[in-house]
Amino acid sequence: MKTILKALYILVMAAATIWTYSVPDANAFQKPGMARVFLWHFPPSVIGTFLMMFGTWFALRAVVDVRTGSWMRAQTDPVQRAEFDLKSLACIEIGYIFFVLTMVTGIMFSYLQWGDWWSWDPRQTSFLIVLLIYAAYFALRFAYSDESKKATFGAGYALLAFLPGMFLTFVFPRLPQIKELSLHPSDSITGGGIKGQYAQCVILLLVLFAILTVYLYRLRVRAGMMELEMERNNGKLENNGGDPAPTGVVRRITVSEQD
Repeated sequence: MKTILKALYILVMAAATIWTYSVPDANAFQKPGMARVFLWHFPPSVIGTFLMMFGTWFALRAVVDVRTGSWMRAQTDPVQRAEFDLKSLACIEIGYIFFVLTMVTGIMFSYLQWGDWWSWDPRQTSFLIVLLIYAAYFALRFAYSDESKKATFGAGYALLAFLPGMFLTFVFPRLPQIKELSLHPSDSITGGGIKGQYAQCVILLLVLFAILTVYLYRLRVRAGMMELEMERNNGKLENNGGDPAPTGVVRRITVSEQD
């Protein structure tokens, strides 16, 4: 069943990709015929933002008991803290990948619409700063070999980075003084510039990216949980689930002869 669903997803994604080349031009852009990269630029930015929000929430859960408001719950429950930290890391990792995809497609959009790969547009520049802020998150985690320190400093930095990241993404580009200097079509969606097949294609890609995100998140958390289990069992991965092998079934082993 899973194989069928994966095959169906691939087919729908392929159909959506073909559709992006056939949708009518959107007149909300300077060069409507060359604006289709927006269809691959907008969904990753939305999904990436939500992932950063969830990553911040899990980081908060890693250091705070949200029911009592007490700090450093991990000192009494290190296992649960490690799991929350893992979920936070998974969200931020995948969210960062989507942010990089947003930046790459944004650079392509800049070249196709404004004639330069990098135009120093305020929105483009502020998003680059967001990428650098979250790049420091990974650098901070790699700076420590101790998992407890990784969780503590990683969660703390994720909490500190969230507000400036959201400010640079949503507030700063929409300030009246900044908006006047920007070439970015900020009102393309809210002003009704994206409609008809263009809007339908954006929604479909949003759904497809969301499905892919859930799959990648579950895969990353599952792998991380296996790593945590191996660390707790001194490098041994125990499997407590499943039924025992039927009677009479044996496993073939190879015994090497030693001289």
